[in-house]
Amino acid sequence: MTLGIMLASAASVASAFMMAGDRKHLAASGMRRRLPAGTADTLSARVREFFAHEEDLSAPGLLAGALPFDRAAEDFLFQPAYVSTAPPLQPVSGPRAGRHWKVTPEPSRAAYEAAVARALELIDASRADPEPLVKVVLSRSLLLEADPPIDLMALSSRLLGDPGAVRFLTPLGPGADGVPRHLIGATPELLVSKSGPAVVSHPLAGSARRSADAQEDRAAAAALAQSQKDQREHRWVVEAILDNLAPYCRELAAPDTPELVSTQTMWHLGTRIEGRLKDPERVSAAELAAVLHPTPAVGGTPRDRALALIPALEGYDRGFYAGAVGWTDRSGDGEWYVSLRCAEISGRQVRVYAGAGIVEGSVPTEEAEETSAKLQAILRALGVDEDGRSRTASCASCESAAGEKTPVSHKS
Repeated sequence: MTLGIMLASAASVASAFMMAGDRKHLAASGMRRRLPAGTADTLSARVREFFAHEEDLSAPGLLAGALPFDRAAEDFLFQPAYVSTAPPLQPVSGPRAGRHWKVTPEPSRAAYEAAVARALELIDASRADPEPLVKVVLSRSLLLEADPPIDLMALSSRLLGDPGAVRFLTPLGPGADGVPRHLIGATPELLVSKSGPAVVSHPLAGSARRSADAQEDRAAAAALAQSQKDQREHRWVVEAILDNLAPYCRELAAPDTPELVSTQTMWHLGTRIEGRLKDPERVSAAELAAVLHPTPAVGGTPRDRALALIPALEGYDRGFYAGAVGWTDRSGDGEWYVSLRCAEISGRQVRVYAGAGIVEGSVPTEEAEETSAKLQAILRALGVDEDGRSRTASCASCESAAGEKTPVSHKS
């Protein structure tokens, strides 16, 4: 049964959940029960309690939803009424013509560049500290108002075209005005998956914008592979994940060198980390996600110090952006992805997000340009640019190469 049929039978998209990649598909709808909301520190215990007291074992043994960026904020997970692993709907026609947009940057590009400059000052001032600040991830957002409102399922199907990303849709519950909220996007980054004793994480850190010109695109990839700044930033993320997974694993390994990973709009450095759990029956995918989140790829290094700085530097609440979206089942298996290249949609309002890692050597204008590049995945599917102009153009040459993975060397 496809997600479209499921939603028709449920008569609403308010509780629609979906994750779809190249090989795995999961769709769910209907909300049997909410997991009592809580923080990341209590997620593992709440999940265990939920399944331990489940009365109807014929119900889908699954919890799906999203974790917010802030570990102290409340998550949104639920047990669906219907679950399907059928392939997702095929892409529909392009964005609706004639839609009117109002776009408000929050913060403005100039304010974002100023925040990057301030972060660089803080990094420099901490050099002599026992635990110096070496990285802060700063994001910015665009608040869009659409007329008429966005069709969630049509937007989701248009995000299907990037084989380098996993498409997702999840409810977030009603907003302050009572209107249902959803998080929708296409993320390239696996936070963690668990299947029996096997655990996998595939962090991405270090990025470069792709080009429609094949020669320029290859040059961008080569420059990223040789960038000492990006290699250093990537290494911090990998080391943090290895450190957090190590207490749970009897085997844990990662390649010495990252690989080049591409989506339609970006090149990334990526490392696939694989392990075997010591006690897989007592550890859930949700617990592992809560332990790892947020990684230095979306927060910074050292984690607590960077996270304390982000709200004041950014000047807005990330909400569920750069959090995690995924599922865990009754046996503890599951998959969680970092919620990137995404938008929060509520009625006519659409908020899109993008961020960049700020380290020594970062240039404010270049980091702002990186966020612009990362915004393109969701803006292209919406059919609008940063200034609110409608568009339908696509990057054909980028799409033809999307999803490539190429080993690269640490050497410059």
